[in-house]
Amino acid sequence: MFDNYFRKDIAWGGKTLTLETGKVARQADGAVMARLGDTIVLCTVVGARSVKPGQDFFPLTVNYQEKAFAAGKIPGGFFKREGRPSEAETLISRLIDRPIRPLFPEGFRNEVQVIATVLSHDMENSPDIVALVGCSAALTLSGIPFFGPVGAARVGLIEGAYVLNPTLEQMKSSKLDLVVAGTAEGVLMVESEAHELSEDDMLGAVTFGHQGFQPVIEGIIELAERAAKEPWDLPEPSSEEAALKAKLAELGSAPIAEAYKETQKLVRQGKVGEAKKAILAQLTPEEAEKAKGLLKELEADVVRNAILDTGMRIDGRDTKTVRPILAEVGVLPRAHGSALFTRGETQAFCVATLGTGQDEQIIDQLAGEYRENFMLHYNFPPYSVNETGRMGSPGRREVGHGKLAWRALHPLLPEKSTFPYTLRVVSEITESNGSSSMATVCGTSLSLMDAGVPLKRPCAGIAMGLIKEEKGFAVLSDILGDEDHLGDMDFKVAGTEQGITALQMDIKITSITPEIMKIALEQAKGGRLHILGEMAKGLTGARSDVAANAPKITVINVPKDKIREVIGTGGKVIRDIVETTGTKIDIEDDGTIKIASTSPEATQAAIDRIRGITAEPEIGVIYNGTVVKTADFGAFVNFLGAKDGLVHISELANERVAKTTDVVKQGDKVKVKVLGFDDRGKVKLSMRVVDQATGADISEQVGARRPREQGENGGEGEERRDRRPRRDRGHAAD
Repeated sequence: MFDNYFRKDIAWGGKTLTLETGKVARQADGAVMARLGDTIVLCTVVGARSVKPGQDFFPLTVNYQEKAFAAGKIPGGFFKREGRPSEAETLISRLIDRPIRPLFPEGFRNEVQVIATVLSHDMENSPDIVALVGCSAALTLSGIPFFGPVGAARVGLIEGAYVLNPTLEQMKSSKLDLVVAGTAEGVLMVESEAHELSEDDMLGAVTFGHQGFQPVIEGIIELAERAAKEPWDLPEPSSEEAALKAKLAELGSAPIAEAYKETQKLVRQGKVGEAKKAILAQLTPEEAEKAKGLLKELEADVVRNAILDTGMRIDGRDTKTVRPILAEVGVLPRAHGSALFTRGETQAFCVATLGTGQDEQIIDQLAGEYRENFMLHYNFPPYSVNETGRMGSPGRREVGHGKLAWRALHPLLPEKSTFPYTLRVVSEITESNGSSSMATVCGTSLSLMDAGVPLKRPCAGIAMGLIKEEKGFAVLSDILGDEDHLGDMDFKVAGTEQGITALQMDIKITSITPEIMKIALEQAKGGRLHILGEMAKGLTGARSDVAANAPKITVINVPKDKIREVIGTGGKVIRDIVETTGTKIDIEDDGTIKIASTSPEATQAAIDRIRGITAEPEIGVIYNGTVVKTADFGAFVNFLGAKDGLVHISELANERVAKTTDVVKQGDKVKVKVLGFDDRGKVKLSMRVVDQATGADISEQVGARRPREQGENGGEGEERRDRRPRRDRGHAAD
């Protein structure tokens, strides 16, 4: 039935990677079922056969989706089906998009959609690498113009050794989480989080990963030799287009070069726009329509060649200089921590908020549910680049930039056991001309320290660019927006003075050499250290305490077997403590209790309530209590939180008491001393041996009560019985 079924098994890092095609999704242009262990991802590719009229860009869409059934789960929530993409799905969609996008031919405008669907997850092998490899194979087999294949691998660093595609369990002890993708010739994409590793360690990991995925590339090529479809025909560039390019270069090179001498972004954009209008005005209407896309190429050629020829950039800097920096902290009076980080024409307003365990985000993934206590949300409003636009939920770019900054700061956060706060940072990009994600790293570091979060060290980030032509190349530090748009590389490095914590690289050409990457890393280190020095002018380290209006969290511990008593039936007790004290309380299974409040008095009141519940009564100790019930034989008194004891009628006062309510009534506040426990463990209390005004022990002054006056069984059921024989009692009555 499956005449065109093909399968390729690839030995890869001690495991077997299997690629199958021709059995599932046969109507797609390309479809591959990729399997590593019991993790299976279906990857499909479909390309439009024609270009939409007026289409002047390449519409590539990559969708990665996880099905709950892949892990034997039913989706949570009211609607029991998968909904909008999670943050993890969005990030992996970007992870697949970034290395494959540069490998489509220049000028290709047909719409292409790539879909990766996780069908099975073995809780051992992460599906993101499997999905990336499967999508590369599907594109290679589809016949769609694609200069692949692409390979990918995850690299860990465990006990000083690089590990290829570590399992989820191994990653828990790894100091590095790095994903690298590229062709046989070079690297196209890197995404990583690291624990302050050196430039050499990071470069070694990239090289290790690139070498590690070579068997995958060879396997995809072998599969393509058997199963690939006929390649699509590409239109040849016309002689008319070549002639128009030459005409534009003659008319426009000088005006565009002159416009780019302006160093102010908005003024420069205006001058470039005017220059383009003047150029188009010299063309026929037919030429002008075709020239709009070609003018972008001319603009890139002018800027790139100027940098390579002169070593000077658009804003007058050399290739290594970082723009002027101003770091301000404490700019918002009511925020727990705030910072305004300005670098040239890029500005990030970062605000940190401290919360409790109740503010943690619950993350539900195929691999299981967990709680996240550090959130970083990045927003890029249109006004930051002098544009109008729709305001709505964050897009893929916002999610990706926020996660990159999150990775940079995450390794530097204090342990939850020593700093039990939930942290949220919001980065509002108020101005942008360059890397706003790296400005977010710097601003987030400052805002957290301003809030009193004891980071291991301050963290800064810098974005590097690349101009590469046949005559040479130039690595650019702290790139502008135009240099990012017109350049060949977006290379972002974040870290401390001791090492790198996050690295992200995207290449717009087929690949770069290790030599270029090494230069970029070293140049980025110099820039990062310079930025850290400028940040230190605003704040050198975390403040000694959290902000005055932030909740103060006090941690106490109680025995595990007392947790139930603290919570109470249906949570009644803990809710009462929270409502009456105004605190927030988190209780963990190991007996750890975290009490959060801005009021020390409220915190102490909650502690006293909890200690009262969990403490055991001690014989001879005096406690404050409340009468909760009266009876003929005495009064029941609540003390030590939820504990009750009996004050026998004989222990209410030193004189004989005829009726309990003559001395106490329900609701009275009294002071009681623990006398002991009866055979059933019930607490026996006394009021008469305690000065009710001062709480002093006066037992020596009043003397001990004679045993017969207390009753043979402690007096709990009835008053003392007359133990004389019946006949004697009768004579007495006579």
